[in-house]
Amino acid sequence: MASDDAGLGDTGVDPADLVARLTFDDAGLVPAVVQDHESRDVLMVAWMDADAVVATVREGRTVFWSRSRGQLWRKGETSGHVQHVRDLRVDCDADTLLVTVEQVGAACHTGERTCFHRRPADLVAADPSGTPAEVTS
Repeated sequence: MASDDAGLGDTGVDPADLVARLTFDDAGLVPAVVQDHESRDVLMVAWMDADAVVATVREGRTVFWSRSRGQLWRKGETSGHVQHVRDLRVDCDADTLLVTVEQVGAACHTGERTCFHRRPADLVAADPSGTPAEVTS
């Protein structure tokens, strides 16, 4: 798929048929693991409802459900850090999606390339607000 948000016409299925076969949780959501198409690094994990799945397939860019805002959000809508979908996979239980993307800019809202940039020691060394503690030697 080209990076022009033309949609995922090559999935071979109608988005509504896909949604009908997915297993959503009690809140009507399914986790979406987002992976870089080239490096295979995991960039982020987000949630999709049925409308987000349909929009992602039709638009060819990631669309998620924001649990905190209670609405759909298109990745990169304000930041420009768009994720162009290159492939979409469904796990064996049909309750998790793997979305491989061409990432434009940073995937994480902190400005990091991936949301998985911290190791456990980084988190433990942070103060309760999540700010890393000063390193003293």
